[in-house]
Amino acid sequence: MATRIVEPEAGPRSKRAAILAAAVDCFGETGFEATKWSTVAERVGIGQTALYHYFESKTHCLLTIMRLELQRSHDKFTEATVDVADPVEALRAAVRAAYDVSDQEVLQMRILQNHMDLLSGARKSKREEAERVAARQLVQLVERDWTNLLVRGMSQGAFPLRDAQLLGSSLLGLIVSVWRWYRPSGPTPLSEVSELIEGACVRMVAT
Repeated sequence: MATRIVEPEAGPRSKRAAILAAAVDCFGETGFEATKWSTVAERVGIGQTALYHYFESKTHCLLTIMRLELQRSHDKFTEATVDVADPVEALRAAVRAAYDVSDQEVLQMRILQNHMDLLSGARKSKREEAERVAARQLVQLVERDWTNLLVRGMSQGAFPLRDAQLLGSSLLGLIVSVWRWYRPSGPTPLSEVSELIEGACVRMVAT
């Protein structure tokens, strides 16, 4: 079970959600390193010092975005597969859910994939470390979800027996690789990408 960080109460005057949304836009479009912390403040319409009421650093904000995206992905997987008895259909549903996203969520996933290395080393800041640990635990939970889906399919005879953990990691690698190149403004609609990857995943697992 992953450690859930209790989100601060979002009162009517809280700027936390607006800061996160602005940071997603900046980090996703311009890149984390190229984004000035002051630019996020400008987009929200607050002074830079006000940012520190919500996040002690730009990296703290980044880790929070990554943790929230991992939680969203896990919740979407669970929602899509919980009532699907047939393993092949559950696999299809899980892949479709991975691509059932808004443009903002595309940016969040791009940020997550571009900064996964940030989760490997401990942070000196307690708040940054809490976000990092929670995110790492969610990565493990997501990997476990996909492995368990494959184990269930193998136990029911729907999938050939293989190393479920290795196969699950391969599926996840294929699915998330899309966020490194996909752009909502590009020539290929996400529905077409989803259909292609869904077919590829089923062929990887079921044949």
